[in-house]
Amino acid sequence: MKAAVFHGPGVGIKVEDIPTPKVGPGEILVKVAACGVCHTDLHYIKHGVATFKKPPIVLGHEASGTVSECGSGVTNVKVGQRVLIPAVLTCGKCSFCRAGRENICADMRMLGNHFDGAYAEFVAVPSKDVLSLPDSIPLEEAAIIADAISTPFHAVKNRARVQPGDTVVVFGCGGVGINAVQLATAAGGYVIAVDLSDRKLGWAREFGAAATINASKVERVSKEVKKLTGGGADIAMEVIGNPRTIEEAFECVRIGGRLVVVGYTHEAISIVAGKIMFKELEVVGSLGCRPLDYVPLIRMVEQGKVDLKRQVTHRFGLHELGKAFEVMKEGVSLRSIVVP
Repeated sequence: MKAAVFHGPGVGIKVEDIPTPKVGPGEILVKVAACGVCHTDLHYIKHGVATFKKPPIVLGHEASGTVSECGSGVTNVKVGQRVLIPAVLTCGKCSFCRAGRENICADMRMLGNHFDGAYAEFVAVPSKDVLSLPDSIPLEEAAIIADAISTPFHAVKNRARVQPGDTVVVFGCGGVGINAVQLATAAGGYVIAVDLSDRKLGWAREFGAAATINASKVERVSKEVKKLTGGGADIAMEVIGNPRTIEEAFECVRIGGRLVVVGYTHEAISIVAGKIMFKELEVVGSLGCRPLDYVPLIRMVEQGKVDLKRQVTHRFGLHELGKAFEVMKEGVSLRSIVVP
């Protein structure tokens, strides 16, 4: 099969012919319809972030497709079935999984990180983890549900706990941030979107933002948020992974409010601990999505409550993966997919 194989930082990705994966007991082979292009992959390629499986490895963790083959013992899916593959697979046995917090599983395995991913014609995964996709959801676009939509769904629903009437400021309007905007709006929030790009802020308005702030055109975002909200947002969500914007998001939160950190950074941040105590602020992290939350999320997409198709602005073949990362870095794409 054809696959885009990552050979390590400085070497990059090459499209190669590699063996089609063999399925073991409890596994299925999925013919990949599409795989979303994510900043996480760019971290591996350009920024030296290590994958758990040493290169060479096939990257790509946002995948949808059809079941091509079933291993022994598989009863929950059949050949030809349309499926979504979650970005992270869970063990179901550790204390976190048993407590219903599978998204922080002690033995989680990520597609395109711990094992070969979906920038390929086929991928092998445990059958227990995949989810059935209704015929009404377009199969290729469905790939982005696996991360770009599910990650902010968990963040908005379970970590930010957005309620009708809450004021929510979202820092970052890329693929994940736009869905934080869309989902917080769907939950009844008054959403203020923050970015440096007028193009992305335009997208944020299209997906439900009630107000937008271009951070490059104001002295302090926190001052503007306090003007718009009369004292600060109930909830601030940072979806970039930049220490400075995490700190600024913290400053946007009102007394008794909540900061939700969705973006990843390995760097330290500086916030005043006294403010957390005196203002009774909550500072919480958000990682991925619990398996049980995919079912209501897919239902929301099916009902049209989450706009899926309009988010996919670019499509590329495997051999064009480099171009997909370029348009992402340039901020031209909202979400790109690779169609093997």
